[in-house]
Amino acid sequence: MFRRLQTWLLLCFGLLAFAPALADEYSDAADAFRKASQSASFFSHSYGYAVFPTIGKGGIGIGGAHGNGVLFENGQPVGKVTMNQVTVGAQAGGQEFAEIIFLETPRNVSDLKFGKTKFSAEASAVALSEGASAKAKFTDGVAVFTATKGGMMLEASIGGQKFKYTPIAPR
Repeated sequence: MFRRLQTWLLLCFGLLAFAPALADEYSDAADAFRKASQSASFFSHSYGYAVFPTIGKGGIGIGGAHGNGVLFENGQPVGKVTMNQVTVGAQAGGQEFAEIIFLETPRNVSDLKFGKTKFSAEASAVALSEGASAKAKFTDGVAVFTATKGGMMLEASIGGQKFKYTPIAPR
């Protein structure tokens, strides 16, 4: 009995020690987008943003993607966001990427929280690369940037991203 208690305590303390590293993952991803010339100015021109450090994507004919992120309002984390995507079309492979969604106004943030923000990332995202800054602008109060982390995906598909928001409990 005592050994089981020890095991559970070690597991709990291990998870607590891991929690700051998880928070750092979101900060590190946001910092990477802050340093990129294409997305840097959006931090000061947005009411909020959702950052997804890692989104996994794959498919053959039918594809999907999933990632977990954090929503920030006025620079403060206010909730967790889950992104799910389904695509159909000519596609094959798998890929990991980071994504940040800038929300220009309080209404845009509210739309994300209440599930009203849906769009096709392929049509609206700006990939961080040389020369991409000319494409970087708000469309209907939303600007999306992605940064490929690895993998290979050949794709000519249609689909969309859908978001689920869960508020962070006040302390």
